[in-house]
Parts: sequence; structure tokens; C-alpha cells
Amino acid sequence: MDVRNILNNKLEQAFQALSLNGFQKVSVRPSARPNFGDYQVNSIMGVAKQNGKTPVEMATELANYIESRANDDGVIAKLEVVAPGFINIFLNPDWLANRLSAALADPRLGVDRVAPQTIAVDYSSPNVAKEMHVGHLRSTVIGDASVRTLTFLGHKVIRANHLGDWGTQFGMLIAFLEQAESRDDISLSDLEGFYRAAKKRYDDDEAFARRARQYVVRLQQGDEWCRKMWRKLVEISMAQNQRNYDRLNVTLKPQHIMGESLYNDMLPGIVDDLLKRGIASESDGAVVVYLDDFRNKEGEPMGVIVRKSDGGYLYTTTDIACAKYRYEYFHADRMIYYIDARQHQHLMMAWEIVRKAGYVPESVSLEHHMFGMMLDKQGRPFKTREGGTVKLSELLDEAVVRARKLVAEKSPQLPEAELDSLAEIIGIGAVKYADLSKNRTTDYIFDWDSMLSFEGNTAPYIQYACARIASIFRRANLTVEQLEGEISLKTDRERMLAVRLLQFEETLQTVAREGTPHVMCAYLYDLAGLFSRFYTDCPILNNDSSALRVSRLKLVALTERTLKQGLETLGIQTVERM
Repeated sequence: MDVRNILNNKLEQAFQALSLNGFQKVSVRPSARPNFGDYQVNSIMGVAKQNGKTPVEMATELANYIESRANDDGVIAKLEVVAPGFINIFLNPDWLANRLSAALADPRLGVDRVAPQTIAVDYSSPNVAKEMHVGHLRSTVIGDASVRTLTFLGHKVIRANHLGDWGTQFGMLIAFLEQAESRDDISLSDLEGFYRAAKKRYDDDEAFARRARQYVVRLQQGDEWCRKMWRKLVEISMAQNQRNYDRLNVTLKPQHIMGESLYNDMLPGIVDDLLKRGIASESDGAVVVYLDDFRNKEGEPMGVIVRKSDGGYLYTTTDIACAKYRYEYFHADRMIYYIDARQHQHLMMAWEIVRKAGYVPESVSLEHHMFGMMLDKQGRPFKTREGGTVKLSELLDEAVVRARKLVAEKSPQLPEAELDSLAEIIGIGAVKYADLSKNRTTDYIFDWDSMLSFEGNTAPYIQYACARIASIFRRANLTVEQLEGEISLKTDRERMLAVRLLQFEETLQTVAREGTPHVMCAYLYDLAGLFSRFYTDCPILNNDSSALRVSRLKLVALTERTLKQGLETLGIQTVERM
């Protein structure tokens, strides 16, 4: 149940009944402060003039209509018109209590299923023969949070792991592996060593380089031995990547791999089609598409090469095929790409060609949900002390070691097995949350101390709130199912918590629409803080009134379920004790 949507519908009804213009420019938003109501209409000033009214006049007419004609369901307790033209909306406590009870009884917490779309989400995208590094973290965890949110809302989601599994480097690797004494026991770390050694050999040995180029051609032509070696490289790489995915609690599986090789057979046909229809033209042996919407320094249309003069294809050609495939094969209604900001122009140019060719209609949304970089405390790209790239597996190991030390200091009595389990959940959750809680469009500073803190907007703070709630029910020796009675909201603390609980669905909708999991993180942090203040000010277990005790325990239970479900959409686990 989306409260903001309910209120927006009432506002739209009032605009139509009063023959007022400009509803599209007006919106209902949660209030920043409780004394301004639960929600506010704060954009009437911008449309009052076009309706020939002062903002206060228009706000008063709207408020009067809603109170008298659009509140049969009793959602609103009162409306206040405040100069210069705000409408403060106070929700009815009885209606709130009823909605909370319905949410508690619903496995989906009262969240409606949407009219489903088929949505392809492109994320993670590691490379074969190279171990995942910290640069893959943002795409992987932000993309997976988007996928989880869209799935929970009821969409059909296609996970697409656009694996870098094709290109000239495979000729080098196959040629080098051919010479290896033991090709049957290759670990990923060996492959990385092989890659560096193969590149050096390729640069230094012309005969080796010639043989490597021959293997590229044989691989592209389907040579069985080359394909066998190529598949071996892919399998070894993805086995290690899958261990990272499982450890990160990411939903990507082997069946979600859609590597560059998948589109290889489509590329000649696409280039021929672009040439045939006059969208592309030949230039010095290469095939180029000129785009009017992208200009060089001289003001001329920029050219995008889709086939090189030597017959090779580029990433742009693959990305054109990728979008075409996802529309034709999956019938996607929406395509979302979690790729870093540096690739934005590349994607925009590829998609411009896709649109010009009509491979994907305008009705299908193509969205680049770009993200910034992970930086160290000096504001530089996150590297090892030696200046090398930090492996993702090593980063996760470090997080668990630090979390284990922290938990052991706080709870030295914990058995070793429980300590190990807690360290894994808290450490991995902290790394993910630190990334997800930052606006994806900006760079962020990676800081071990702040991400593992039990204070502030961190995973441990919210995980602790969940554990604290679990302890309340253990002390009460009750389950939620045993609670008989109604929810009633008697205090401001209860009411503020109630309103925030009912804003869960609109938070989900924002994340689903904009791909911004930091909005969910901010919601969970705020909810955990409201619960803490409620817990401090409103006696629960030692309350003399059994009815009030039941009501507050139900609020506690709904808070726990909402926090857990919110963390679930982020792929972060919770614990019963901390």
C-alpha cells in the first residue's frame, strides 16, 4: 500500500473536480518535520498563477474539496493550509492502525504487486582469466539490490551478467596454455599469472604473436580444440567468481552469464543491415555510423566504427547486438545497465544506433544507471599499498577479520562457531551497505572504521536493531502469532513509527524506478532510529496495560519484519543475537 499514491490520487481528483490546471507539477511528499503533518503539498506556488489565484486561495480550495468530498475512506484526520501556499496532511490514527494490522498479517507487509514488466538488468560483468577486483563491487551489489527490489514488487527480471569472454586476448592465452606442462590443474591465480606471461611473450616473441593471432581466427571460426580451451578458461574464471557472488549473497548464478560471445554470430548481420539501409557507410575500409546528436570539436557528426578495416568488431557493435537480443529474445519492456560513469557516452552512442535502426522501439526504456568510483581516504582510486588492484576476495577476507575482532571484543563469551558466523554476516554486510548507502552517481570514500561502526548509517547499526527486537520477544516468551488484540497509537512516538512503517512501499517504488538503493538504506536507518526512540520512551514488556503491551509488541514485530525485508532487498543478512 503506497500512502503517497493514495494521497496523490485524492489531490488529482480535487484538481479535476475544481477544473484546475497544473496537477502534473504538484506532488505529495513526506513532511520533513512532524509539526508540518505526515505529508505535505508544497508546490502549489508554482501553478497558482496560471489558475488566476493566489497560492493560499488555491491551497484552501483544494483542501476544502479533499476534506468534504475525497476522504470517505477516512485516510486523513485533518488538512492545514499554511502561507504562502502549503497543505499539511495529518493521517488518521485509526486508519494508520488498521493499515498496520493488515501489513502485519500479510506476508508481503501490505506491499501491492505491480503490473509486471519484463526487465533486463545488466550488472557485474567480470572478465575471463582475471579475478574480480574492487572495481566490480559497485556494479555487482547495486545491480543485485535493484534486481531484488524489482523481483519483490512482482516484475519478471532477467539477470544479465555480461561476461568479458571474447576477444584477441584469448589467442594469447590459448597459445600460452598450449605450452604449459600441466593444463589440467589451472587455478584462477595461475590464469592471472598466465595472462601476464602470455602478454609479455606476445609483445616479445613475433612467432608466438603470430600463432596467437591464428588461434583467435580459429576460435572465431569454431575450431573445436580452441573452443575447448576457451571454455576451460571461462569455467575456471566463473568458478571463482561464483564463490565471490555466494559470499556476497548476490543472486547471480551460472545460468545468468550472457557473455560477449553470445552475440558474436549476430555481428556480421547487424553491420550488413546497417550498410544496406544507409545507416552506416564505409570509410577507409571500416564501417562507420555518423551520429548527428554527437558532435566533435569542429561541430561535425561523430563517427562510430562498428567494423574495423581488418574485419574485426568493437564493443559498440556488441552492445548494439546485446540490446537487440534482449528485446527480440526476452521481449524486455525495460533495460537497465549498471556500468560505471566513464562508459556513459559509449552506451549513449550505441543506443543511438539501436534507435536509428529500430532494433529497440522507443516504448522500451534503455537506462544507464551509472555509478562513481570507490576511493581511499586521500580521495584516490582504492589500491593496495603497492599500488596494485585490490582483489575482491581479499577485501571480503579483510572485512570478516575486522568484524570478528570487533564482535569478539564486545561478546568474548561467544562460542567460536557462532563468532565465525557473525563475523561473516556482519563483515560482508558492512562492505555491501557502505557501498549501497552512498548515492550511486557519486564517488565514495572507503573507510573501514565507519562502515563497521555500530553507530550511524551502517549495516551493523541496523542488524543490531533487528537483534534487539528478537531479544524482546525472547524475553516476552511470545511469538507474533500469540498476540491477540488491536494496534492503537496513543503517543507521538508510536504514531511517528507507524507512519514510517507505512512508507516502505513508496521507498521500494523509488528504488525500483531510479535504481537508488541508498534511498532504502536511508529509510532503514531512519526506521531503526525511530524504533530506538520508541523503545526508550514507550514501555513494552513492563507495561501495566495488557492491551497496550500487545499493541506495542505488534509494532515491534512489524518493525522487525520491515527492517529484515528492507535488508533482504539489499542482499544483507540479519542475526538473532549480536
